[in-house]
Amino acid sequence: MKLGIVGLPNVGKSTLFNALTNAGAESANYPFCTIEPNVGVVAVPDSRLDVLAQMYNPEKYTPAIIEFVDIAGLVKGASKGEGLGNQFLGNIREVDAILHVVRCFEDDNIIHVDGSVSPMRDLETINLELIFSDIEILDRRIDRVKKAMKGDKTLAAEVELLERIKAVLEEGKCARTIDFTEDELELLGDAQLLTMKPIIYVANVSEDEAGHEPLENPAYCQLKEYAASEHSEIIAICAGIEAEIAELDAEEKKAFLDDMGIQESGLDRLIKASYSLLGLISYLTAGPKEVRAWTITKGTKAPQAAGKIHSDFERGFIRAEIVSFDDLTRLGSMNAVKEAGLLRSEGKEYVIVDGDIVLFRFNV
Repeated sequence: MKLGIVGLPNVGKSTLFNALTNAGAESANYPFCTIEPNVGVVAVPDSRLDVLAQMYNPEKYTPAIIEFVDIAGLVKGASKGEGLGNQFLGNIREVDAILHVVRCFEDDNIIHVDGSVSPMRDLETINLELIFSDIEILDRRIDRVKKAMKGDKTLAAEVELLERIKAVLEEGKCARTIDFTEDELELLGDAQLLTMKPIIYVANVSEDEAGHEPLENPAYCQLKEYAASEHSEIIAICAGIEAEIAELDAEEKKAFLDDMGIQESGLDRLIKASYSLLGLISYLTAGPKEVRAWTITKGTKAPQAAGKIHSDFERGFIRAEIVSFDDLTRLGSMNAVKEAGLLRSEGKEYVIVDGDIVLFRFNV
């Protein structure tokens, strides 16, 4: 699971990355301060693991994780190699989803690469560079498939699909606005179009707007409307405040959030939303040795989920013994769950549900 943080220079990308990972990526008041993409691994907040840890007092505590990549600022002309464009576009191509940071606050002390703050212009600048890059990819593929058509007329459907996508891109819209069928997605295969990647727009707002949705901020509202038009998500965060919160210990962080009257930090919301964006869920394993969250795609069946732990678990799968997190915490122990008849035995067709606590039985 790899998410790329993108945006124009000086919009708060590296500040956000620092807050997410405490990895110390350089944050400076000039473009291109991040030449190589910084990478940080971040735990997915999950209060269920905390409850299980209190219950079992395990030797190990292992949350699910997401990898974040801080990709250097894109500028106009990146698709033609301006700035460090080709390298940056290549880095974006390698991620599973995009966090697009857009500056939605004024500050005369922070230089904007275009001289003024205009979130929709900034968003359009980035999206157009990704669109131009995708059009180049489509042109090359259309030419290749058309040449192959001379000997294989079944490729006509693929050409028709590629040309339809190109027409949408030429209107300035991203490919993710298209509702693809399963067959069309199969035809596209490994096309790796940048504008098809799922995206969360991160509105970097002022300190005064931290901790709530700033519906009185016109720039944020414009951004929210745009995100809705392409079925994307948006989260408002003050990256500077989040960076400060990230430096606090657990008690100080709770006191800070309580003072602000909010239940969880913007970063926790962002991490959870990123996890959800990729269609991921967690099942849990619990015992005195370890409590752990295992990452799987929504819709995964029990044997394949078992394979996340070890290939032998999938190969020799017999059954999955499952209890819901709510039942275990309500009754207080696994023995009480068994006595209440709430421990279920599920077979190969069972689809794992987020929060299932699972013990796999297998034989190899």
